[in-house]
Parts: sequence; structure tokens; C-alpha cells
Amino acid sequence: MSGTVLVLNSGSSSLKYQLVDPEDGSRLAVGLVDRIGEASSTIEHDADGTTTERHATVRSHQEALRTVIGLFDEVGPRLADAHVLAVGHRVVMGGQEFAGPALIDDDVLATIERLAPLAPLHNPANLAGIEVARELLPDVPHVAVFDTAFFHDLPAAAATYALDREVAQQHGIRRYGFHGTSHQYVSRTAAAFLGRDLADLRQIVLHLGNGASASAIAGGRPVDTSMGLTPLEGLVMGTRTGDIDPAVVLHLARSAGMGIDELDALLNRRSGMRGLTGHNDMREVHRLAAEGDEAARLGLDVYVHRLKKYVGAYTAVLGGLDVLAFTAGVGENDAEVRARVAAGLDVLGIRVDPERNVERGDDVRRISPEGAAVDVLVVPTDEEITIAHEAISLL
Repeated sequence: MSGTVLVLNSGSSSLKYQLVDPEDGSRLAVGLVDRIGEASSTIEHDADGTTTERHATVRSHQEALRTVIGLFDEVGPRLADAHVLAVGHRVVMGGQEFAGPALIDDDVLATIERLAPLAPLHNPANLAGIEVARELLPDVPHVAVFDTAFFHDLPAAAATYALDREVAQQHGIRRYGFHGTSHQYVSRTAAAFLGRDLADLRQIVLHLGNGASASAIAGGRPVDTSMGLTPLEGLVMGTRTGDIDPAVVLHLARSAGMGIDELDALLNRRSGMRGLTGHNDMREVHRLAAEGDEAARLGLDVYVHRLKKYVGAYTAVLGGLDVLAFTAGVGENDAEVRARVAAGLDVLGIRVDPERNVERGDDVRRISPEGAAVDVLVVPTDEEITIAHEAISLL
């Protein structure tokens, strides 16, 4: 092992981390500090086949990272012995300013902060994690890897909204796209799994987690993606609306007297599957639907309907399809959603083998039948190894 990268993903109330060997992709440690700022926080640290779990009050991201560094020293592997080459930070919004990873300095920090209004749920938390990590780990370079970078060079026709041109330019309004590290990793991994040249493939990647996004990728380059100016647009998500008539916002402001903050909370935190069914855990939604709950059944119908629309639209944008890949929590584990998305899409060459579809595993697997025109795959995403590779490539 020539060196490692400490990958940090700082959320509003959590800190996820991995110590990664970028050469072989192995994890020396994986961990999570959850419910930061609450009365009881959960700390998990997995290293060398051993899980250390604790409960304590962790008041801030600074305290969380101090706890993590302490665990590395206490139960290993010691960071001082791991030859940490860089700390790689996931940052959601990079705007038009960042087309790739960036070595973090004060100017980069200021730009991330300036872009926070475009990702208000994410960038402030990412920024907090960076500031704490730079303070506690000052002797290694820190690299920001942006969710938006993979989509930086979307074709103008896909990136441009039909909005007054001067207003759009003045306020930086365009489609930025998100989950870029996942879409990049999955599309490249799919090509390697199939033994085909990435440049020859037309792919649709469905990243289905609590946040969800779709991308159309031609020859390894994205040509469209469902998330837009912010991570709110596109697919139905755990708590976010996805696509919605913008006049709904105007109507609620006028008729219900809702202010900006209330509307923001409604669209981002009280909608999606939670708004439709009362739950943003798809396992619970499936359970309720199986018991005859009409709201849960409708919620699943809306969720799948939106997915089918994007698969059909992106197949048209690509001029055909070679690979459909499912990834992230729902995409990797929810066989019913995968089957329902594929149902009726034979006309596009998309078919799912029922037996293959219900098989579970941690590796890439094909769930389409032999001889199908489109390879339908389940590809476990790995954003952390992508961040590690991006950090090392920059250095």
C-alpha cells in the first residue's frame, strides 16, 4: 500500500467516513457519526473486521471528527501509520466554477459558501466538515470533489432552461445535475462488467435512494440528467417532490399564504414518498401497499410512473439504449421497483428476468434475460472510491 485517502461526507447531522486505498479500492475503515447535535448520537467504526459502536452526545461536527480521529488511534488503523495522502471531501454543489476536483484553499471555501443557496440542504454541512477537517488535519492536502462536476459540460440544449436569458445568466440558473460521482462510477463499472468499450455504450443510470436521479450517458459523457438547478427536480424522492408545475408554488403563496421557508420545507422535506404515503422508507411503503393501503399503492404508482417517463425520454435522447443500470439503496435492493419499471418496456428492448431480479448480492449483476437487446444491471455504487481516485488524480 503506497498510501490512503480519508474520504469525508459531512451531512447536516451526520459525518460518514472511509479510509480508502485508492490503488486496490480496499477499505481500511468505514464509519458514521449520526444524529450530531441531538441528545444521543450514534458512533460506528468498522475496521479489520471489528465493529465498534458507541452512544454519546456529539454536539458539533468538530466534536464528531475529534471522536473519529480518537477511534482511529484507539482501535485502528492509526492515521499516523496509514500514510494519508489526502482528505477527499464530498461537496454537492460546485456550480459552473468547478469542472473537476479542487485543492481546497480559502478561495475554494468562499466559492462553496457562495454556492450554498443552490444546495441549502447540503453545501453548508459540507462546508462545516471541511473547515473542521482542515483544522484537525492540517498537514495533508484537502480536496473537494463535487457532485455537479460530472455534469459540468452537459450539452447546452440539456443544461438550458427556457427562462429569460438575462435573468438566467445573471443568477446562474441552469441544469447542474447531482449524484455525479455515482453516475460516473456506475457507468464505467457497467462497461467494465460487460467487457465493452465505454465509448460505444448508450446508458441510462437510475440512482434511486432517498435522493434519486437519472442520467443519460453516451460514450461515457452525460447528455442529460434529471436533477436541475438544485437536487429538487426530477424523480419522485424520499421527501422531495421531483418534477412539479412551478405555478404550484405561486398558487400556494397566493392562496395559502405560504412564505419562502415554508414552501422550501414543503417541497424538500414533506413531499415525495413521505408526502404521498407518510413514509420515506420504501420497505414500509411496500408493507403498507401489500396490506391494502391505498395511499401507499398510489405512491408506488406515482414513483414508478415517473421513472418510466424518464427511461423512455432518455432512450429517445440517446437514440436507443444498450444499458439500463439500477443503483443506490432502492435501486440495488428493491426488486419490485425494478420489475415494475421494466414492465411494458419490451418495445425499448428492456426486459427483466424474474429469477435473476430477486437474487441479492454485493457485486454487479445482470438481471435481464440472455439475449435481451438491453443489458439491465444492478451496480452497487461506490462514491467513496470515486472521490479517492479524483483526489489522487488532482494531486
